[in-house]
Amino acid sequence: MGKQRLGFLSDFVEAITRRKRSGEAETLKALARPASERARVACAVLMGRIGDAARVAVAEQALSAYAELDAEERLAFFRSLRDDHGVDADAIRAAYAAWDALPDAAGVAHLFEVVEPARQTLLRRLNMAPGATLRLVRMRQDLLAAMRTDPDLAPIDQDFAHLFASWFNRGFLTMRRIDWNAPAAILEKLMEYESVHQMQGWPDLKRRLADNDRRLYAFFHPATGDEPLIFVEVALTQGMPDAIGPILTAPDAREPAAADTAVFYSINNSLPGLKGVSFGNFLIKQVVAQLSADLPELRCYVTLSPVPGFAAWLATQDDAAELRGALAGGWDDDAVDALRPQVLAWGARYIAQAKARGGLPADPVARFHLGNGACAHRLNWPADLAPSALKSAHGLMINYLYELDRIEDRHEAFVRDGEVALGAQIAEALKA
Repeated sequence: MGKQRLGFLSDFVEAITRRKRSGEAETLKALARPASERARVACAVLMGRIGDAARVAVAEQALSAYAELDAEERLAFFRSLRDDHGVDADAIRAAYAAWDALPDAAGVAHLFEVVEPARQTLLRRLNMAPGATLRLVRMRQDLLAAMRTDPDLAPIDQDFAHLFASWFNRGFLTMRRIDWNAPAAILEKLMEYESVHQMQGWPDLKRRLADNDRRLYAFFHPATGDEPLIFVEVALTQGMPDAIGPILTAPDAREPAAADTAVFYSINNSLPGLKGVSFGNFLIKQVVAQLSADLPELRCYVTLSPVPGFAAWLATQDDAAELRGALAGGWDDDAVDALRPQVLAWGARYIAQAKARGGLPADPVARFHLGNGACAHRLNWPADLAPSALKSAHGLMINYLYELDRIEDRHEAFVRDGEVALGAQIAEALKA
């Protein structure tokens, strides 16, 4: 580190110390340095020997400076994290040699300590600032965007993912039912984060929260306040639905006593920065437990889910060229009746047979629900005529069925053997 930067670091520490002593509102910004430099130097200070009180203030300054960066400056910041806060190769070699010479528990502990990138310590110390957890989640969202420009930033993402997996452990999450009386800030976030079936304003949201035949549950974390991490929208219906339109446009609420089916029709992960942190499996199971306790008359727990990868996959199937051409045109009732067997047959192949890397189902929604222990029960077409659904799935939707006495066995079979549980309709369509 050059003399000029060392001088700035000294000024930085002095500014923080003076602020702690006098209570003045002086900040790093008053040092008239670019935000990019302030962010990097603050990170360097955090990794040095300072007390906890000063560390909180420095972490706040680092995150505040980061918030001022534009996309190009963020990319440079992430490259600095990668290059300046990695592992010490010499320390790893020395620790391994020491363990190899004397393979005791202390040697293993030291080896674990030195193989952890310094970035993880830095991120933990940044998390000391007030409200830092949510700001770090948004920082990871920026990182994921930056990785499209520089894939070599992936090690930083691995550090975020490792830390978030423990910070957002299921034991820290609380489930809340959200109704129309919830704080306006939460309601606004639900409208903002709904990405499966976008809300058309406040009346639409109010209908989705109707006390009689609708439910909405969300997971929250104490470190992120009223920011919903994931939420699921539920419709209480008579029978299993085969189209989303009647659910989204139903004008009147029915009494829950008339319902025998709980339909999970929209599941939204709110924060892209928590990509890869699994909440949904816990949320679905907890919602099922809550509904079965509140409404014992319910007999069926099922989704009405999109099939987002179907159209892209179908486009790769040479034998489906004629069907693709037919789907590209307008449909009348006769055309729908004629095309339905073909659409269901190809949809069944996609759900049951199309695979991603690692042998898991290609469809991300299928991976989620099958991994939770659901059964791919029934395909429905045409079920969603929204432009986005026509583009991504030709209007195809699917019901995943959660049978309470079979969830664990199906989950184990899927995880252990990759077994895809199929309902009778889909199994029959595979024979076509």
